[in-house]
Amino acid sequence: MMLSGCMSTGEGEAVSMFAMQKSPEKQAIARQKEAANSPIITDLQARRSVLPSGSPFAQVAGPVLEANSRAAESELKSARLRAAAANKNWLPQIGPNISLTSLSDIVAQIIVEQVLFDNGRKKAERAFAKADVEVAAVMLADDTNERVLTALGLYLDVAEARERVTLESRALKDMQQFEWIMNERVKGGVSDMSDLNVIRSKLSEINANLATQQEAAATALAELNAMSTTPLNMVSGLTNLEVGMAQATPLAVLLAEAEKERDIAAATMERAGLLPGLTAGGTLGDGGSGIGLNVSSDQLLGLGTGASLQAIEATKEAAGRRVSQAQEDSNRNLSRLESRAGALARQVGEAAKLTALAKGNLDLFQQQYDAGQRQVMDVVGVYETFAARQTAEVGLKYELALTRLELARALGLLADGSEI
Repeated sequence: MMLSGCMSTGEGEAVSMFAMQKSPEKQAIARQKEAANSPIITDLQARRSVLPSGSPFAQVAGPVLEANSRAAESELKSARLRAAAANKNWLPQIGPNISLTSLSDIVAQIIVEQVLFDNGRKKAERAFAKADVEVAAVMLADDTNERVLTALGLYLDVAEARERVTLESRALKDMQQFEWIMNERVKGGVSDMSDLNVIRSKLSEINANLATQQEAAATALAELNAMSTTPLNMVSGLTNLEVGMAQATPLAVLLAEAEKERDIAAATMERAGLLPGLTAGGTLGDGGSGIGLNVSSDQLLGLGTGASLQAIEATKEAAGRRVSQAQEDSNRNLSRLESRAGALARQVGEAAKLTALAKGNLDLFQQQYDAGQRQVMDVVGVYETFAARQTAEVGLKYELALTRLELARALGLLADGSEI
C-alpha cells in the first residue's frame, strides 16, 4: 500500500512524492548544478551564436528554431531522468515478496537489500547516466545547429537566385537593345542576317537562364517557409560572419569525449559483473524476519574470465583513441573550411576587380562603336564577358557565405547554447 501510494500518478486529488513537478526556479537550480558537474554541458551553455542580432541570418534562424520539433530534446529529458534515478542507486532497495506455499498459505514479506561492495558498479552506473546526459546534450546542440545551417543554406539559395534573376533581367534588356539595333542594320542592308540570328540565340539562352533562376528561387523559398513559423519572403541581404576554428571546441570532439566517458563507465559495469560482490539483505513479514550476507556475481567465474577482463580494458583504451581520432578529423575539416573561406575571400576580391575591368572595356567599346570604330557584334562579345564576370562574382560571394556557415556549424556557433 505504501509503494502504490508513492508511485501514484497524481490523478484527481491523489498526492504522490514522485509525481510532484519542480518549480521553474528549482529546475533552473538543478540545471546549474548539472552544468557545474559537467565541463561539457558548461561548454555548450557558454557558446554564443556568431549570427549578429537583427541581421538577415538571425531573422531567418529565429523563426526556423521556433518551428523546430526538437526530437533530440526528448532524448535529453529521458537521459536526465535516468541520471536522476541513478544518483540514488546507493540507497537500500526495498520491495515486496509474495509467495504461495503448500497450495494454501500466502506468505507476504518485505525484502531490503543494501550493496556493501560491488567493485565500483554503482558508481559506474552513475557515471554512465551522467555521460548519457552529456551525449544527449551534445546531440541536441548538433541537431539545432544542423537545422539552422539547412535553413540558412536555403536562404542563400534564394538570395543567390534572386540576384542572378536581377542580372539576367538586365542582360535581357541590354541584349534586346542590341537585337533592335542589329535588326535595323539588317533592314538597311548594312549587316548580315546571321549576326541577327546569333543575337536572337543569345536572347533565348538568357530567357532560359532567367526562368531557371526564378524557379530555383521559388522552390528554395517554399522549402524555407515550410521550416519557419512565419514567411521569410521579405528577408534579404547577406551577413558578414567572423568565425575561426579557435573560437570553440568542435561538437564532434565534445561528442567523442562524452561517448568515451559513457563507454568507460559501461566497461566498468561489465567488469564489476564478472567479479564477486557483497550485499546485505533482510526480510520482514509473515514468514518471519532475518538478516544475512550474500556473495554473488552476474556471471560464474571460468577459464575465460581473464580474457574477458582484458577485453574490457581494451574497450577503455579504444574509447580514448576514438577521441583522438575525432580531434584529428575535426582539425582536418576545420582547417579545410578555414582555408577554403580564405581562398574564396581572395577570389571574391579578384572577381570584383575583373568585373570592374570588364565594365571599363565595355564602356570603351561602346564609345568606339558610337564613333563608328567598332561593329555591333564586337560590343556584344565584350558585353557577354562583362555579364559572365558578374555572374562569377555572385557565385563566389554566396559560396564564401556558405563556407563560413559550415565552419560555424562544425563549431556549434549557429545558436546560443543557453537557449538550446
